[in-house]
Amino acid sequence: MSSLNSLYPWLVPVWQPWQAGLAAGKISSATLIQASEGLGAESLVELMARTLMCTSSQTEPCGFCHSCGLMQSGNHPDFHVVKPEKVGKSITVEQIRQMNRIAQESSQLSGYRLIVIEPADAMNESSANALLKTLEEPAPNCLFILVTSRIKHLLPTIVSRCQRLVIPAPTTALVVEWLKGQGITTPAYALHLCADSPLKTRAFMLEGGAEKYHELESQLMNALSGDVNAQLKCIALIDADLTTHLYWVWCVLTDAQKIHFGVQQDYYPPASTALAGRFTYSKLHAQTESLERLMEQLNQFSGLNTELLLLQWLYQFSNEETCL
Repeated sequence: MSSLNSLYPWLVPVWQPWQAGLAAGKISSATLIQASEGLGAESLVELMARTLMCTSSQTEPCGFCHSCGLMQSGNHPDFHVVKPEKVGKSITVEQIRQMNRIAQESSQLSGYRLIVIEPADAMNESSANALLKTLEEPAPNCLFILVTSRIKHLLPTIVSRCQRLVIPAPTTALVVEWLKGQGITTPAYALHLCADSPLKTRAFMLEGGAEKYHELESQLMNALSGDVNAQLKCIALIDADLTTHLYWVWCVLTDAQKIHFGVQQDYYPPASTALAGRFTYSKLHAQTESLERLMEQLNQFSGLNTELLLLQWLYQFSNEETCL
């Protein structure tokens, strides 16, 4: 089976040039893959790793050799992944030092040694500096693949020593066609609410996201009537998936502001038109800024009273002084 069958269609234009470079012996000792979350970069990394480790083919994994078998079982002695020991934590300098020692060892199967660091932006300054020397003086037949969705959080000196592969966001038409091929009909606003991520959009549709959004939209409009019980009900719904639901509300508000400037798009969430007709641009802009500050607070500090903060925000929003 062709390796292309295991890739999402928007990854193929990134994979093919890299594959050609590998066949020509022109790949860098360090590759940096840059992609937004939800584009499936991990599947590209997996295919690259399996290809590099295969001892029977130079362009794609054969799936039958001893090395491919070890990769499939997760026991290849020359393949290593460095990631945070706990979710949300940094990759420590000790992890990188251990990886540096591995990089200097000989291959156990007389092929490449491959080290994947993901997410590379989880390295702190000390661990990044520890990696830098190894990238500057790479050991023979030792390759690195770094993966990031936040390139600005990497040291420029790290970036400069890597071959960069950027995974661009796929077009809406490509994503819609891909979803349709899986039997998923997607409303125009779904991709927008999922930050244009095809994988997040698929999960959104398969996990009842459209129904959840419409319920949130209804509860938000009820809450803006000023009724405290309606506001508390809306807050409970938002709090059920705080980060995602606040992002949906943010999308509605920003799109409502665009409507005031005559910008209309078919992917705007339905509530945007209703809010644009009910509130002035100034009111919407002020509430959006307030929401952004609230989201930043909740992201940075634990232990905050989420219900009280959201209730205050909804109370300010439902104040009719600056409504149309």
